Amino acid sequence: MNKNVEEDSGLASRRFFVLLVLVFALVTAGTTALLVNIFQRKQEARNPFYRVVELTDETEDPAIWGKNFPLQYDSYKRTVDQVRTRFGGSEARPRTPTSADPRSIVSQSKIEEDPRLKVMWAGYAFARDTREERGHAYMLEDQTFTERQLVVQQPGACLHCHASVYVPYKKQGNGDLMAGFAKVNQMPFAEARKLVTHPVSCIDCHDPATMALRITRPGFLEGIRALKATEGVANYDPNTMATRQEMRSYVCAQCHVEYYFKGQEKRLVYPWAKGLKVDNIIAYYDEIGFKDWTHAETGAPTLKAQHPEFEMWNQGIHARSSVACADCHMPYKREGATKISDHHVRSPLLNINHACQTCHRWPEAELKARAEAIQERTYHLRNLAMDALIDLIKDIKAAKDAGETDDKLAPIRDFQRKAQFYLDFVEAENSMGFHAPQESARILAESIDFSRKGQLLARSLSPAKRP
Repeated sequence: MNKNVEEDSGLASRRFFVLLVLVFALVTAGTTALLVNIFQRKQEARNPFYRVVELTDETEDPAIWGKNFPLQYDSYKRTVDQVRTRFGGSEARPRTPTSADPRSIVSQSKIEEDPRLKVMWAGYAFARDTREERGHAYMLEDQTFTERQLVVQQPGACLHCHASVYVPYKKQGNGDLMAGFAKVNQMPFAEARKLVTHPVSCIDCHDPATMALRITRPGFLEGIRALKATEGVANYDPNTMATRQEMRSYVCAQCHVEYYFKGQEKRLVYPWAKGLKVDNIIAYYDEIGFKDWTHAETGAPTLKAQHPEFEMWNQGIHARSSVACADCHMPYKREGATKISDHHVRSPLLNINHACQTCHRWPEAELKARAEAIQERTYHLRNLAMDALIDLIKDIKAAKDAGETDDKLAPIRDFQRKAQFYLDFVEAENSMGFHAPQESARILAESIDFSRKGQLLARSLSPAKRP
């Protein structure tokens, strides 16, 4: 009896030992696999890219950069997407290609959506063709084939923000970026267009040797130097003096800004010598006596705002909190163990999880509703300002048709110039007020005030001369 018990006890002990060995082996194997995986991931993170090809300061084709940076290039190619948010972006609209314009897809027309814009821009090329913005993939072809090219002879300066121009500028300037910039600016657009091949490319924002962010657009280099001079900083060079976080906005501000073409040489200038606010910019234009065109219905010396995202962002809470453009429009994302900036540049409202929830710990629906509430209120004010401007234009036209002199009409036309530019500063800025809600509301309120003051002055003229 005792012998059987001893045998059973020995068998149980051996089984327990074997089980213990198996468990230990499994734990060891699992731990080893985990450590190997961690090591591999660390190696991946330590080597975020493999140098498949050599990149030089003349490699402008993004597909070649993509061989070294396939993750970033994959997302860059997605800027062909056309997805509309409530107040921005574009829906794909089919069109029949022609020999003059081979595009089979375009975005919707803004002037067809709101015919008041034709009155606002009467006599200017934008009244002929203005469409909703599309992704970076389309920036060159949309500028090439816009019907605005049929209205005015646009200069090569337009390519500064519609193409990868760093290499062409250097070639045209025999190695001198600024000299090439000055030369291309003056060319007719059709001639300058032959010099470029790609829309914005990797080389426009990155040093090919170090991958560091850099500024390559001469217009921004000159504009930011003038702006910093007003702040007491002489000879400012962002490539040597800006922080990396500042550069994550500056590379976007190379193009997403207000600008004008100066003189017969059509030099592209960012009007920042007095500051970035709309008040500073129009004061600058007034001082130099600049106008974009003479309004066809009123004779007013009018201004066309471009796309002042950088200027407006600078007035908002995100800028004051050191949140860069790239934090929201190119947020970081994980691809395996690698953290990269998402080069699918788009509205944060299409990417709330990465773009917004990193900082704002609220449900996506709540964040989207907050953003759209800001935009809805801005859009309402924009419509009020638009109605007021159209009323002013009608009154000026009536006074002009009744024979009022230019001397009497001059102060009223100045009200139109201001009302129109302030309104357009918000209209042309692509966040519909989100970048700086309070500033956008202030600007639109000022626009309404200018329009109504202009109307009062117009209606104070001789009633007998008005129809």
